[in-house]
Amino acid sequence: MKKRLFLHAALALAAAAGIAPAHAATPIKFQLDWRFEGPAAFFLLPAAKGYFKEAGLDVAIDAGNGSGGTVQRVASGAYDMGFADMAALMEFQANNPDVPNQPVAVMMVYNNTPASVMALKKTGIAKPADLTGKKLGAPVFDSGRRAFPIFAKANQVGAVQWTAMDPPLRETMLLRGDVDAITGFTFTSLLNLEARGAKASDVVVMQYPDYGVKLYGNAIIVSPKLLKDNPDAVKGFLRAFTKGAREVIANPAAAIAYVKERDGIVNTALETRRLKLAIDTVVNSPDARAEGFGQVVPGRLSLMASQVSDAFGTKTRIDPAKVWNGSLMPGAAERDILPKK
Repeated sequence: MKKRLFLHAALALAAAAGIAPAHAATPIKFQLDWRFEGPAAFFLLPAAKGYFKEAGLDVAIDAGNGSGGTVQRVASGAYDMGFADMAALMEFQANNPDVPNQPVAVMMVYNNTPASVMALKKTGIAKPADLTGKKLGAPVFDSGRRAFPIFAKANQVGAVQWTAMDPPLRETMLLRGDVDAITGFTFTSLLNLEARGAKASDVVVMQYPDYGVKLYGNAIIVSPKLLKDNPDAVKGFLRAFTKGAREVIANPAAAIAYVKERDGIVNTALETRRLKLAIDTVVNSPDARAEGFGQVVPGRLSLMASQVSDAFGTKTRIDPAKVWNGSLMPGAAERDILPKK
């Protein structure tokens, strides 16, 4: 009873002094697209440095196991927000037109798809046309494999034979000669090949954006329920994320410390290289600098929607207006975080 009276008295004094009681932070469950590797620093740094907390958010960040799974978990309500490939988001929407809780992308992070085709130089593969008739390998859900028809059409590649495997075996099978080439994220597979003994100089890397495939990559996605019920929480998240992203881009080596905090067994040097490679190839790319960090261009998004509809064979055509809502991002000046090259 005495404690209750004391609390009431304290609240009355605070009110008289014009001090508002602290509000409880809004809980946000956030899922990454993949493991706690270098690029996860974009989210782990602002979390560790309290930027989300300053925005009134209590953000819990979990590792993922692929963009498709992240999209589905946000759609199911298990997560409020996530980080996922735009093509995976488009595919989910087009194949599930009647699902009421369709996630929406609210900020672009990877302005270009990180997907690429990789082969060893000793195979004689040097350009896209050399892939015709060859055996390619990738997990069935790999973004590069799913989008390969777009790459093939843009570069007149003939029929290829696909071999499926679990992600940890992809680079090993290439080195053993079980497949002639693989698809994967450049900053994942190239470094994995090096970790297995290959030299970067021995690997041919054909990045999709360099060969006419201007697909957008990973974006921050949000549950429409959160978007409707608490748009201020989404705004706060994106502002805190942008503040953290500026620091990650400016000093990737320091940012890796926050990845190491979440997964103590990561190789700091390797993940620093992975983060730098991600920044150089898909975050601070020429397209990103031209369009503005976080933003998309309507015409390019519409072309991607059409290409993904065709390549993925979706049940319905993708409506680009339904997959994107950029109205909650910070202003252009606040998002001007990319170093000029």
